[in-house]
Amino acid sequence: MGNKERKSRRKVFRLWFSKRRSRADASHLSEISDDDGQDDECMNGLSVRSLDRGPCILNNELRIFVGTWNVAGRSPVGSLAVDLDEWLNLKEAADIYVLGFQEIVPLKPKTVIGAEDPTEATNWNVLIGKTLNSKYGGSWLTPMVNPITNDNYRYDQATESYTRLRSDYEIVSARGQSRTEYKLSDYVGSYKLMASKKMVGVFISVWMRRTLLKKYCVSEVKVSSVACGIMGYLGNKGSVSVSMSIGGTSFCFVAAHLASGEKKGDEGKRNRQVTEIFRRTSFPRLSEDCHKNHPLTILGHDQIFWFGDLNYRLYLEDNLARELIKKKNWSALQEFDQLGKELEDGGVFQGWQEGDIEFAPTYKYSSSNCNRYSGGLPSRAGEKQRTPAWCDRILWHGKGVKQLSYFRSESKFSDHRPVSALFSVLVEDQKCAHSSLVPFPPFSPLHNS
Repeated sequence: MGNKERKSRRKVFRLWFSKRRSRADASHLSEISDDDGQDDECMNGLSVRSLDRGPCILNNELRIFVGTWNVAGRSPVGSLAVDLDEWLNLKEAADIYVLGFQEIVPLKPKTVIGAEDPTEATNWNVLIGKTLNSKYGGSWLTPMVNPITNDNYRYDQATESYTRLRSDYEIVSARGQSRTEYKLSDYVGSYKLMASKKMVGVFISVWMRRTLLKKYCVSEVKVSSVACGIMGYLGNKGSVSVSMSIGGTSFCFVAAHLASGEKKGDEGKRNRQVTEIFRRTSFPRLSEDCHKNHPLTILGHDQIFWFGDLNYRLYLEDNLARELIKKKNWSALQEFDQLGKELEDGGVFQGWQEGDIEFAPTYKYSSSNCNRYSGGLPSRAGEKQRTPAWCDRILWHGKGVKQLSYFRSESKFSDHRPVSALFSVLVEDQKCAHSSLVPFPPFSPLHNS
């Protein structure tokens, strides 16, 4: 190295130190902050990187499977495992499974007005757990000592147990509260049930890979329900929702069953129910919450998924709809889709997204074990006349969400076909709680080259 170059480098270092002295006390000279971008530029190729960075936020990718299925009041049976396997698309295993059901009980006065019966929710959770964990993670041991007896609970990471909730949306500390516990030793499997909530026939069940609980802080798991059916307050229609935080990202999953009907103006009833669900869904903050700024409402979350039997129909005569279905002309059929029009016009779900629909309408099939739409010509005695429609839908809202697939399954278990979507989502993983200060290495005299 020549004398001129060495002198130039010494001059640069002296200039840099003189600027540092004018800004800070001598005791802070070994710390470099992000404010020194201009100093880095004057180092003439000798880059000095800031070491006081604040929290380190990494964006990691997770895969979330979201599914919805109106099961027409039928109880799950053992033979349904094959259909469930196809619906859950287990060839492409996800990190999180979020499943929404409608009509897990018949919508009769006794079930709508009477006390909640957890039996069917329990049966569905057992079947889902068995399907997921027999495919990934070995044997599934159905908990017999402490069976899942309640339909409304969430996973508590601190105690590795499930805590029963006292109301539709309330999370209460375990002190003095009756609860159903599930220790890790109760069953074996790769997927853990994180939250479950039933309101009459609407049901949500959220499962997560067990390994994620070690990798991320999963917190503030809460549930909420909104009944907006008969008289605006009965649970034959409405929603059940789950709120949770994974790392630094908040999620909200909303499973809904909206008003039926294909008469002109019925879409207005559905729109009003959507508005009511947004307005009345609440996730109150509690003193024991880890994150004091956890969202209180649906739209306060970073990433939101809304799915279910939304019941939006087609603005199209029955025979014309069936003709387009026969031709598999999905793009032409979508021109008459009510929900598509609402999304386009901003009537509901402003700013929300839905993937391209490249599958046949999912409702209404003639009966179980039948691949024929109900109604049509020639008419059949006792069969309801219904124009086929995409009643079962999955929408999302928020940044860092990418839909990978959107499809229907072909189970003939009910008069609806199950629908599912696979998403790639970005999750903030805050690894560093505090800024780390690394001392600047001491300068040594420049040596001859």
